[in-house]
Amino acid sequence: MTNPPDDMLDDLFAQARNLAPVPDDALIARVLADAARPVPVLRPQPSVLAQMRAMIGGWPALGSLAAATVAGIWIGIAPPPVVADYATGLLGETVSLGLSAEEFMIAGDLSDG
Repeated sequence: MTNPPDDMLDDLFAQARNLAPVPDDALIARVLADAARPVPVLRPQPSVLAQMRAMIGGWPALGSLAAATVAGIWIGIAPPPVVADYATGLLGETVSLGLSAEEFMIAGDLSDG
């Protein structure tokens, strides 16, 4: 048993398979005009860290900042006697803070918040 609508669809699909698609002349002209345009060269954007390094001044400046940071921490933790003498001369008196480990832990618990 055949179904006439299905037979008609099969005939339409067979006709469509036999037709070769032909592009319009306007489409071909647009494609060829687009192909003739020069392609811009895209350069990758540098990363945020690379941009910050360039703003600071590169690796030599970052090395100097790292050395200054380490020296500041070192002088803050274990100041040389010259710094203590300078502070004494500036303030007019010797200031010393000596906390034992127990006193330090107690002082740490008295924080606001």
